[in-house]
Amino acid sequence: MYAPQQPILILSKNTKRESGRKVQLENINAGKNIADLIRTCLGPQAMMKMLMDPMGGIVMTNDGNAILREITVQHPAAKSMIEIARTQDEEVGDGTTSVIVLAGEMLAVAEQFLQQQIHPTVIIRAYREALEDMIRILENDVSIELDRTDKGKLAEVIKSCVGTKFIGRWTDMAVKIALDAVETVTLTENGRTEIDIKKYAKVEKIPGGSIDDSCVLRGIMLNKDVTHPKMRRYIEKPRIVLLDCPLEYKKGESQTNVEIVGDQDFTKLLQLEEEHVARLCEDIIAIKPDVVFTEKGVSDLAQHFLLKAGITAIRRLRKTDNNRLARACGATIVNRTEELTEKDVGTGAGLFEIKKLGDEYFCFVTECSDPKACTILLRGASKDVLNETERNLQDALHVARNLMLEPKLLAGGGAVEMAVSQALTNKQIQGPYRAVAQALEIIPRTLAQNCGANTIRTLTALRAKHASHSTATDGPCTWGIDGETGQLVDMKVKNIWEPLSVKLQVYKTAVETAILLLRIDDIVSGSKKKGGDGAGPGPAAAAGMGGE
Repeated sequence: MYAPQQPILILSKNTKRESGRKVQLENINAGKNIADLIRTCLGPQAMMKMLMDPMGGIVMTNDGNAILREITVQHPAAKSMIEIARTQDEEVGDGTTSVIVLAGEMLAVAEQFLQQQIHPTVIIRAYREALEDMIRILENDVSIELDRTDKGKLAEVIKSCVGTKFIGRWTDMAVKIALDAVETVTLTENGRTEIDIKKYAKVEKIPGGSIDDSCVLRGIMLNKDVTHPKMRRYIEKPRIVLLDCPLEYKKGESQTNVEIVGDQDFTKLLQLEEEHVARLCEDIIAIKPDVVFTEKGVSDLAQHFLLKAGITAIRRLRKTDNNRLARACGATIVNRTEELTEKDVGTGAGLFEIKKLGDEYFCFVTECSDPKACTILLRGASKDVLNETERNLQDALHVARNLMLEPKLLAGGGAVEMAVSQALTNKQIQGPYRAVAQALEIIPRTLAQNCGANTIRTLTALRAKHASHSTATDGPCTWGIDGETGQLVDMKVKNIWEPLSVKLQVYKTAVETAILLLRIDDIVSGSKKKGGDGAGPGPAAAAGMGGE
């Protein structure tokens, strides 16, 4: 029997190239669309976006990463653009908007070369060369060293980071919080500095009060109340014990059956349970603590024994809270009460108290002598305000951390982009290399656009300033655009600085994303075979399919 042959798709070389070109242009458009969405969120005059999530909740923010996290896109190239904002946020914590805007522009300037039939690998090679030069210029020519001990200078850098955000109105408070928190959690041992904001600087948001009431506690705050109403709620210089075991009778791991013959057996069982709990409590009472924190439960009987000894107990702590408490008051977390010794007791805290904030009880362990962990207490009018404040504060904390780890600064307000662009242009290399220099100008251009200045006139004036400046004799040119007014100002005078680590990450991520998307010449979706022949994934869709 004659079986009809499957049609074979024959693509001439030309058609294939056309198909690749089409996909590359589609990818560029997807990248540009994402960048256009975020562009108005750059600079001090940034607009905010209001996003509805599927559950009906709303998010108001101008943080690039937070916006892109909430939106859903279909195009694979747009998805990878969203991914780079997340990478930026995880790596350095700031510059999420800049990286998207810059990556979108890097793609946009490549479009003309693709239409001129220049092969993508030629463009990629030029981009790679430009990136290496950009990194070298940033590290050697335009960055200045920062003294870590100079609090004023540190505050200025964090101020220029916070100035573009919602909490810009409470700049001084935000800067103080960020510096205090980072200083608290900085741990130096064996010549290695560790600043773990995520684990040891917890942000607690409590609706009510005003943003001005926010502060960094010299210690820890937990959303817990004492287990028994008669226990002490205010203890000065408490001796603190941290446990990771239950203070109740241990139930069997698997199902356990006990057969009771006589009536006294049941009494004996209860007595055994009671003795077990009493033994646990005796071990604790022996080292005379004032407060006991445990990650597990505390039975009524244990509460009774501890109350008689004048000990306050708090149960069911989170593991992370327990770790923070250990760092703050100098206690050691113990897994078995029999192993408790005097050196496990934390005596670093100055005060333990239970306070009511809003309609909930909170436990404060404060006035610690040398806390290596802290709680940032945020107050604000509503949940939305608190969430946005927390996002902004995280950026400020990361900037402070980056400065402590790598104390190098660059001028803000688009001055660096203009200086690097000028340095690349001076190399007199034409084609895609020159286009990267033009793409960098998108940052000062967007700053000018967002505050309503005349973009063309401002940029031309700024370009002229940088062209006439001699880096060799006068040092790096620090003229940029004031994001508030759109005027040209010297960033050295205006004191607007940003950390080198953030800028390096922005440039690397943006250029590498553009290279990655230019490398793609086809988007092929794998489709499964229909029918019951049990075959695995079927043949991919025909080559040359653009988009989704």
